[in-house]
Amino acid sequence: MKRREFITLLGGAAAVLPVAAQAQTAMPVIGYLAAGSSKGDERIATALLKGLAETGYEDGKNVRIEYRWADNQYERLPSMAADLVRQKVVVIAATTTPAAKAAKEATTTSPIVFTSISDPVQIGFVASLNRPGGNVTGVTLLSVEVGPKLLELLRGAAPSATVMGLLVNPTNPNAESQAKSTQTAALRLGLQLQVLNASAESEFDAAFAKMQELGVVGLIIGQDVLFNTKSAQLAALTVRHAIPAIALVREFAVAGGLISYGASRLDAWRQAGIYVGRILKGEKPSELPVMQPTTFDLIINLKTAKEIGLAMPNTVLAQATEVIE
Repeated sequence: MKRREFITLLGGAAAVLPVAAQAQTAMPVIGYLAAGSSKGDERIATALLKGLAETGYEDGKNVRIEYRWADNQYERLPSMAADLVRQKVVVIAATTTPAAKAAKEATTTSPIVFTSISDPVQIGFVASLNRPGGNVTGVTLLSVEVGPKLLELLRGAAPSATVMGLLVNPTNPNAESQAKSTQTAALRLGLQLQVLNASAESEFDAAFAKMQELGVVGLIIGQDVLFNTKSAQLAALTVRHAIPAIALVREFAVAGGLISYGASRLDAWRQAGIYVGRILKGEKPSELPVMQPTTFDLIINLKTAKEIGLAMPNTVLAQATEVIE
């Protein structure tokens, strides 16, 4: 190769290198803000990635994800959200109400996509489900609205019960709404409802002891990432105390809880991943309607029913989409 040709080639390479570096720097960054832990949220994060892939994005290839896990310590979320905003992430994917609340308080401009929210209008995250407005949209699992249905199903499984319990995490912004809607349903059914609190796994035993004091004979486990990730521990406690119980997540019934009823969290996060991808392509969260589930799964663990001495009525069994024997 002649010297002049070599110099020309070298100069061309030098001109290309900054462009390549710039392209790498310009790779869009997604902030993933989770109230739970990396271990507990692993399947949810995978579902998000699946939704992203459906819109043509792959972590490490043409997009990068910055993960922040609060490990069920909700007080850490505001600083984590602020850190993601400082890093100028293109969009924040926020799991659960506490994470979405922290993200919304950290920015009014950066797009936010949430899931596991019950009523985003009531909480003030969006103006309406069809036209969210602002910088927030996502997928609602209707956890508060489904509370009365949980109570009806539990009453159907234990028709002689008159005192029911509702376990909530008082640090969750949804706790008050969950208690209010379930209390209204309890009054309609002629039941007494006792609201019990637990904001850490170490408080579970005290909550169950309180149930016994109050004469609680049926338990609704409210929507909260702590309860979701500790489904096995809660299921074991309900069996140990022989209390018929119902939760929103499938993991509860699979782990030995009596009943679970709710929409698929994994499908919700896949849908959220699609929304994140659409925002990366230029769509505005204000124009993306909040998505709602259309189907719910009722899972009944007959093995647990026998273990706690409960004869599951056929009227409830007939509604089940899955029975564990």
